[in-house]
Amino acid sequence: MLTDRTAKKAIRRKLYQCVFVICFSVWPCFGANAAEQGSESPKLAKIRIASEGRTFRRGDEGPFVPLGVNYYRPGTGWAPQLWKQFDRDATRKDFARMKELGVNCVRVFLSFGSFFTEPESLDQEGLAKFDQLLRIAEETGIYLHPTGPDHWEGVPDWAAKDRVADDHVLAALENFWRSFAGRYRNRPAIFAYDLLNEPSVSWDTPVMRTKWNVWLQSHYGSRERLAEAWAVPEAEISWGEELPPPQKDSAGGRRLLDYQYFRESVAEAWTRRQVAAIKTADPDALVTVGLIQWSVPALLPGVQRYSAFRPERLAPYLDFQEIHFYPLATGFFTYDEEGERRNLAYLECVVREVAATRQPVVIAEFGWYGGGKLSIAGGRHPAASEDKQARWCRLAVETTKGLATGWLNWGFYDHPEARDVSQLTGLLTVEGKPKAWAREFRELAHRLNGEFIEPKPLPDRPKLDWDRAIIDPNIARQLREDYLKAFMEQR
Repeated sequence: MLTDRTAKKAIRRKLYQCVFVICFSVWPCFGANAAEQGSESPKLAKIRIASEGRTFRRGDEGPFVPLGVNYYRPGTGWAPQLWKQFDRDATRKDFARMKELGVNCVRVFLSFGSFFTEPESLDQEGLAKFDQLLRIAEETGIYLHPTGPDHWEGVPDWAAKDRVADDHVLAALENFWRSFAGRYRNRPAIFAYDLLNEPSVSWDTPVMRTKWNVWLQSHYGSRERLAEAWAVPEAEISWGEELPPPQKDSAGGRRLLDYQYFRESVAEAWTRRQVAAIKTADPDALVTVGLIQWSVPALLPGVQRYSAFRPERLAPYLDFQEIHFYPLATGFFTYDEEGERRNLAYLECVVREVAATRQPVVIAEFGWYGGGKLSIAGGRHPAASEDKQARWCRLAVETTKGLATGWLNWGFYDHPEARDVSQLTGLLTVEGKPKAWAREFRELAHRLNGEFIEPKPLPDRPKLDWDRAIIDPNIARQLREDYLKAFMEQR
């Protein structure tokens, strides 16, 4: 099976290369622009997937372990206005400090408001700012990990709709990536492109209703066959006009499972088309998607919260997997011993499922709060020390090492204007003072820099019944109990 997948990816790569040659032979102006952008001869080597398939290599220089942060600055509101308030000198100082702490990869959020206000073209002012950031990264020796256009600085009217299922928006996103990836195709300081931060397929929008009925007709062909599959009388089938199941459908069953499969197909098409757009402009670019932890149904607040971005279905299109994780197994984690055990087991369960794709896995957002008291939720959460934050983050890395091969902390600075735990998740305080986690991070970076992380076999744990879990959250509840027991027995 892995051989088949490898062969298919090799064929796709050849096709992308052919299209690349054709495109840039007939678009000389576009190609010249990209060549101009890549004329600086940066000192960073291109990051590639290692031959064993589950780790990264820095060109011919040896292993690469992405270890870094998600970057935004305090004092820019929430969501942060990184580009609207771009400060080149402050950013240069930040990158110098990151380098001192061992950061080698920085995830940055592109925005509609600065880069993509019109669907036909990219905003030159935003690109000029990204050019400056990229030069700073190259000078510092840190890789950039751009994440696709999002709402951080506002969303134009044309994109203020179903951004996953709507074909007009998706076509515009294809244009965005062809232009952006083409512009920076000769800049190896770009680690990889992340299509979007935590995408999720909507449950019920006009375009979802239309596509749902097209999906049903293509899969079942007739009212009779659909009624038989759903075990209902034909009179109950509204052929061509079926509505999505209720979001809080507790009955489960084939109808709900079909809808979750349909949502997965929407996520798959969204991913496939954007990856193809990037690869036509830059066949060597690495591409991934920053998945929210609800993409793995080991814990779902409800069936509608399943993102439908199933790693197994996305793997044929992506170069590696990314997952985000926050310790929510017992509600809001307050550093109690029982919560720590349950969250570490839950963390391993999520990452294990993603690692089952046999691709490299980067935990592209992780962390928790420390160094004070949060103001969110009316201030009801207890204060936490910097040492507690550092301990949790270190354990998160140690628990997943070998299943994951990269970790990006949520935030470089604390951000007091945030409306969530980002207030206290940074390596630095808002004043720029290194926290206990910054010191732990530097030690981790020193150990992991240039280290080959031996991929672990998947731990022998209770298996998640994925199909049952996406139609009944209670299935995952029992799994977590069984998983915790096995996890603690083998620690």
